[in-house]
Amino acid sequence: NQYGNYVIQHVLIHGSARHRAAVIKSFQGILLKLSKHKFASNVIEKCVTHATRQERLSLIEEILGTDRNDVNPPLMGMVRDQFANYVIQRLIDVMDPEQRQYLIQRIHRHLPSLRKIPYGKHIVARIEKIAGYSL
Repeated sequence: NQYGNYVIQHVLIHGSARHRAAVIKSFQGILLKLSKHKFASNVIEKCVTHATRQERLSLIEEILGTDRNDVNPPLMGMVRDQFANYVIQRLIDVMDPEQRQYLIQRIHRHLPSLRKIPYGKHIVARIEKIAGYSL
């Protein structure tokens, strides 16, 4: 809810590793839905920021989907959303280089579509800026 999200964000920022892990795990499977919600998207951004490398990898897998041939992975729905696109931008900011390269490999076939979506343009620009080369 409008105010409860601050409590969860506080746990993610200041809580123990065990508490952070429990919160992040509780969002698995509903990440896409929560990312599209005005207040919950802020919580998901904090999950992405404060996750361990392994936890972040599981978040990435949920966002990219398990089917590499999917023409409409969850990522594409998130990029089109006014709130979820910020989750993707935050993810790009905090990924390690190996995770970022994995993301680039997985979204490469979607680049033409991403470049046509208003928020998608921001995502591509963010990746290119951090990666240091054009996609």
